[in-house]
Amino acid sequence: MTDAYIDMILKRLRRSGCQLAPGLTDQEVDQIEARYGFRFPPDLRRFLQKALPVSDPWVNWRDESKESIRERLDRPADGICIDIEYNNIWKEDWGPRPEDLQEAFLVARQKIVEAPTLIPIYAHRYIPDEPHAEGNPVFSVIQTDIIYYGYDLLSYFISEMGRPSFEPSRYARLLPDWAAKSPREIRLWSDFAHWEWHVQRGDGNWAFLPELPADFENDEA
Repeated sequence: MTDAYIDMILKRLRRSGCQLAPGLTDQEVDQIEARYGFRFPPDLRRFLQKALPVSDPWVNWRDESKESIRERLDRPADGICIDIEYNNIWKEDWGPRPEDLQEAFLVARQKIVEAPTLIPIYAHRYIPDEPHAEGNPVFSVIQTDIIYYGYDLLSYFISEMGRPSFEPSRYARLLPDWAAKSPREIRLWSDFAHWEWHVQRGDGNWAFLPELPADFENDEA
């Protein structure tokens, strides 16, 4: 994501009333990554080093308690376990489901540990830390109700600040050439995003893709 688009996004956040603190320093980024065991994707790191949103429910990487951030990081795994217990969710490629619930939790949590870490951005929006490259999709994660909320960081911010659209072809045409036009496949998490219940329920992978605001590209930083 280019600096020009980051500046436009930050301007819109200010207009919306979001409080922005000075961006993270290299030292702060290194400390956060060492503390929680992940690496920020390059585009998210660049954004957070420009300015740090600190209004709730953004993650305040500088001043939020370790316990609160750890709870955010643990929330996807905890939510999947809730659905295993109460909604009989189980992925076939995990093998036979153990009859003992605690053993089922152990299997599921191990599979989640082996998958890319989901880094919280805002409320229940997460971006994977792998691959360590620009352009990873952003997921909305509520238990196993997991959908794409942006094909990359730019389309996520447009989606969060804009409105939903059910016109994928128009959506793709309005994005800059370098932006993702389809989601990168992410181990485990894309499996959940593609599960057929989204389509059956009528809120499939396109449900929260945005229509680019008409003045977005022309907005002065």
